[in-house]
Amino acid sequence: MRKTITIDGPVASGKSTLSRLLAKKLNLLYLDTGAMYRAVAFKAKKNGVNFAETETLWVLCRNLDLRFEPDGEKTRLYIGEEDVSLAIRTPEMDMLSSEISAIKEVRKAMTELQRKIGRAGSLVAEGRDMGTVVFPNAEHKLFLTASLEVRAKRRYQERINRGETIALKEVEKDLKQRDHQDETRSTAPLRPAKDAKIIDTTALSPDQVLEKILEAISA
Repeated sequence: MRKTITIDGPVASGKSTLSRLLAKKLNLLYLDTGAMYRAVAFKAKKNGVNFAETETLWVLCRNLDLRFEPDGEKTRLYIGEEDVSLAIRTPEMDMLSSEISAIKEVRKAMTELQRKIGRAGSLVAEGRDMGTVVFPNAEHKLFLTASLEVRAKRRYQERINRGETIALKEVEKDLKQRDHQDETRSTAPLRPAKDAKIIDTTALSPDQVLEKILEAISA
């Protein structure tokens, strides 16, 4: 029997880590929808597409050859034969993906693709509108959150680990801007589904959050 679990939330709330852990625990496909929007932003920038050219973006999305491939504990994302797993994880792509995900033509194309993937089998879908728009009939919906201070520290550490030189205050500023973009966009704004279980990860370890999620979906 096909099962869909959605995990939504703001940047650095822990949803990527927990989605991977949960998918591995339950032996389900992990659908990283944030990476899909990053890939669209990456391809559009590479092709010199102006984000105001919505028809061009629509065609780009409809013809984008995206695929996820497992790589040990991680999953790699390819556009055609190009591995873009690292290229899409830059601060520039953070902002561009948020901007491009607000464009209704892009959102429509990605939603169709995500639903197509969902029809193929059980999965854990991570994003910002999984429970509200893409999979409104999902069996289990979760929304992870955390304080801005803790989320900034998490993202700061991620960027330091990637070899970047950045100040914590700058990371916090970027998160505030990203939150504002995600929460105020007219198309599929970031918010919990009415029937979502909200989990505050501020003071919890990944294992503790996973335990809460497993309790929630088994209730």
